[in-house]
Amino acid sequence: MRIAFLGTPQVAVPSLQALLEADDIEVAVVITNPDRSRGRSRRAVPPPVKLAAQQAGVPVWQPERPREVRDELAALHLDACAVVAYGALLPADVLAVGGRGFVNLHFSLLPRWRGAAPVQHAIRAGDAVTGVTTFVLDEGMDTGPVLRRLEVPVDDTVTAGELLEHLAVAGAPVLVESIRALVAGEEPIDQPADGATLAPKITPDDVAIDFTADAAEVSRLVRSASPSPGAHTRFRGKRLKVLQATPVEGDGPAGHVVAGDRGGVVVACADGAVRLDEVQPEGRARMDGAAFANGHRPRPGEPLGADAGESR
Repeated sequence: MRIAFLGTPQVAVPSLQALLEADDIEVAVVITNPDRSRGRSRRAVPPPVKLAAQQAGVPVWQPERPREVRDELAALHLDACAVVAYGALLPADVLAVGGRGFVNLHFSLLPRWRGAAPVQHAIRAGDAVTGVTTFVLDEGMDTGPVLRRLEVPVDDTVTAGELLEHLAVAGAPVLVESIRALVAGEEPIDQPADGATLAPKITPDDVAIDFTADAAEVSRLVRSASPSPGAHTRFRGKRLKVLQATPVEGDGPAGHVVAGDRGGVVVACADGAVRLDEVQPEGRARMDGAAFANGHRPRPGEPLGADAGESR
């Protein structure tokens, strides 16, 4: 069977590789986002999917908008298309030229967490189980009929980056199986009418730490935003990213330092406390909490957050 693959970031690469390794599937073309400027140099950097496709010798198209290559896609007479984190909505006239359909690998158990950031929202909400879903794209936001689902437990220490990487690998064979099933004539099943939740893109403003929450909630927030965009607070007037935080015993006014020594920095919450295990001070590299405590020597009772001033 002949397919096109649409994807852009690193999490899409395991699926592309699995499709390339399948003896009964030909990836006729890979469609990905254009190279984008990155870093201080503003040098154009190719997407990871482009690099993987070029290494495999597969043609790569990089339209600004999917509609720009609609006619070329139609001319391929494809059996189906595979989509993983492509990064753009596909209009109806493009969906109409994908053979049996565009099969999307989504990193949640739909209809829960429809949207751009399902893994982050699942961790922040404290979901014990998440997974992947393959479904046939329609014009809605992750609303199409389902082909396959795979459940994955959520460890209470895993970060969003770690869980997404795991789901990307676990989901790759599920996508291959789903493509085969759809082309063979299997009819996907409509999503349930109940249980839908939304997972919009996470911005830095969404992950400011509120220490008046309980310690478990603060820890989930930190894990949900790691490595990007990074949960954050303020310390002595400057932004402090918190990349790992563990609930621990501790008591004191919420948002104030309980202890700062070789064991790290412990900050009181509404219920319990969190130990800041990995942080990134403004303008500095990432460091463990013990190194931060040793260098900055936070005082017991010193505030973090909006009330943190410039004084030392």
